[in-house]
Amino acid sequence: MKILSILMLAAGLQSNMVVQQNRPFAVSGKAGAGSVVTIWADWMASAVDVRVDSQGDFLGIIPVPEVRPGDYSKHRVTVSSGDEKLVLDNVLIGEVWFCSGQSNMQFAMKELLDSTAEIAAADHPNIRLFNTGLNFSPAPLDSVTGRWEECSPGTARSFSAVAYFFGRMLQQRLNLPVGLIFSGIGASAAQAYVPQSVLAADTQLNSVYLQPYLSSPRSKEKINGGFTFEKVTRPFLLYNAMIHPFRHFSIRGICWYQGESNRMERRSYTRLMQAMIGSWREAFSQGELPFFYVQIAPFFYDKEDPALADEAFFREAQEHISVLGNTAMVITMDVGEVKNLHPKNKKPIGLRLARTALNRVYGDLGMAYRGPVFRNMEIHRREVWIYFQDSTLAGGLTTNDGKDPAFFTVAGDDHVFHPATAVVDGQRIVVRCAAVKHPVAVRYAFTNYPVTNLQNGEGLPAVPFRTDRWVEKAMDRINE
Repeated sequence: MKILSILMLAAGLQSNMVVQQNRPFAVSGKAGAGSVVTIWADWMASAVDVRVDSQGDFLGIIPVPEVRPGDYSKHRVTVSSGDEKLVLDNVLIGEVWFCSGQSNMQFAMKELLDSTAEIAAADHPNIRLFNTGLNFSPAPLDSVTGRWEECSPGTARSFSAVAYFFGRMLQQRLNLPVGLIFSGIGASAAQAYVPQSVLAADTQLNSVYLQPYLSSPRSKEKINGGFTFEKVTRPFLLYNAMIHPFRHFSIRGICWYQGESNRMERRSYTRLMQAMIGSWREAFSQGELPFFYVQIAPFFYDKEDPALADEAFFREAQEHISVLGNTAMVITMDVGEVKNLHPKNKKPIGLRLARTALNRVYGDLGMAYRGPVFRNMEIHRREVWIYFQDSTLAGGLTTNDGKDPAFFTVAGDDHVFHPATAVVDGQRIVVRCAAVKHPVAVRYAFTNYPVTNLQNGEGLPAVPFRTDRWVEKAMDRINE
């Protein structure tokens, strides 16, 4: 008689995976209640035994060594219980990053403008990829679908382009194995990735996001794994199904690219994202995990009016997220496509995320990762001089097309902004506007869809800014 297998490992614990170096490795799964599970990895001097609880669950923690650059040793992990044994082969020890968000993070290598060449070059067996299958759940789950695969032209083709370029630069610079987990879905809203309890505990988040859903007929529907544009905006369902199952994974940090589905929000989005980051950090139980996120790109949303600024105010709300410790925002203003919500030039975004990680996480302080950040302005009659933080001026001020900086506007006491001219003058920008005799405020790239040219000598774009704190007239009633 055939005996049914009882021993199972948690989702994501598979051959071909990367295990985070120098951090505990949680080995969990199912086995016979009360039985003993033995866990052994070939880097361990002796095995670890754990007792299975009454529900059939086990969790064992084993140490993982730090590895030296250039160490691509293939390891084996064995988990056994009674006569049953599971073996994970071709396991690497290195750096693991968790990548999530909506369609611009999901945007696959095959969708790139130069996809043929980039995919052909994606032969990196020491980078491992995990693509999480879509699912939703009203209650937290322990399992996901997906499998670890070596990075090759065949496997990279359908993987996140931003995550791939991020991981490739890390692997090349660190000379270590890199594991990339993508767990997200296009069109999703940020509230979908936040635990229900976290939303409920915050008065604003509860009223803006949670209660409208719980009080609607949709909350009573039976939930399945099928995609709809509406379902990916429902609170907490994606967290339960696609984030919570990874909570035992040791990771180095998180990359996030999302915002388009929340772009009409302001303060509530900033608060929502900070709550999400805090909840993920608590779930992963690895301290203040680095969280690096991407600004939404310029896009016109079928409104061809160069003066509209609602998306600029949303980008400002995104920027405010980084008040939270160990976070940083990557700028996209120079690589957008005005009439394409999914710009095809994803490589610079992945590389900028990698630059951020190399500087902030791996201590490569010579790696510039921020473009010019506004510091202060001086008004000299009808001219305004704009200065930037010295640390963001690596290589000086320049433009990516050899032309004068574009998308500066100036306003007087009437709060009406007019297009201005701007020139690079050493380490500052000199702004002039014939229509404003007495300038009081300057804005840079503070409209919906400016594709910018101002950058530093490292090719990193300037961060949009405004020197005023005037209320956004069209949005002053929303989420205040």
